[in-house]
Amino acid sequence: MNFSKTTIIIGIIIVVALGYLVLSRTIFRNDFQLPSGGETKKDGEIMVTDGTKHSVPLDEILGGGPPKDGIPSIDNPKFVSIADASAFLNNSNPGIALDINGTARFYPFQILVWHEIVNDTVGGQRVLITYCPLCLSGIVFNPVVQGEHVEFGTSGKLWNSNLVMYDRKTDSLWSQILGEAIVGELTGAQLKVLSSDMTRFGEFKKLHPQGTVLSRDTGTTRFYGQDPYGDYYTTPGTYFPVGKKDDRLGDKDFVLGIVVNGKAKAYWPEAVKKAGEVSDRFEGKDIIARYEKNIDAVRLFEKKADGTVERINPFGAFWFSWTAAHPDTKVLK
Repeated sequence: MNFSKTTIIIGIIIVVALGYLVLSRTIFRNDFQLPSGGETKKDGEIMVTDGTKHSVPLDEILGGGPPKDGIPSIDNPKFVSIADASAFLNNSNPGIALDINGTARFYPFQILVWHEIVNDTVGGQRVLITYCPLCLSGIVFNPVVQGEHVEFGTSGKLWNSNLVMYDRKTDSLWSQILGEAIVGELTGAQLKVLSSDMTRFGEFKKLHPQGTVLSRDTGTTRFYGQDPYGDYYTTPGTYFPVGKKDDRLGDKDFVLGIVVNGKAKAYWPEAVKKAGEVSDRFEGKDIIARYEKNIDAVRLFEKKADGTVERINPFGAFWFSWTAAHPDTKVLK
């Protein structure tokens, strides 16, 4: 079979581009330099090493490869209609869906995998869309830092194989799976999790035919529709070290985790889906885990004393990621 020189060159470019996110995690330098070897003092839950505040051991924070902002956040997102999005999405394509004040948007993983962070405003509400492909964790936050809405970017670092972000106000480092600053001036500060669902494009467009979808017009050139992580999501193992493994579930079983009164618990959607609805009592709260067929996803609620229910916004992620952050977690399976 004969190939033209142009075809070969294009093939090489595609292979290099698809391998960039994975291979670069062991090649490129990192712009955030953390103290090493200095004396560490502890003040409650906060540690200080060479004048730097942190809440996790610094040697657990690893360079993921790309430098600060090497994986570019989307700071001026554009959106297209359901009809236009159907040209590059099929019904089974997953993503993050949210509906705020009547404005519904869908953020496809095929775009987020190349950017990991979107700084956006939805229905008049500033939002921080985050996605870590290494942990399959898609979490939406209210990006308030010291009473001010700020932008976030990718730091190029990982903690327990999970996305570490930074805020563009103080350069503090934030763990996505904790929703908390773990290094820097704001160490210990937390972000509020907002309601969202990990669902598929087909379910989203049925519920929100007038909704909009994150556009591929991001200002950067990427091979959208190609996933550089390949079959990582369904095969054993992680690319980076994590804490002690927990065999109560498979490492890459997806869970919904909550923290109440400092205690953690994970709910396994597969178990809830089979039951349809599960009632639970955790840390003095009546929890309802319910399978919502119209979005093919599980939602969590708290049942109040007056009988009303209020939605709980969990951290969704692979089991290995949740247990690495919360080794004493309980689990409903």
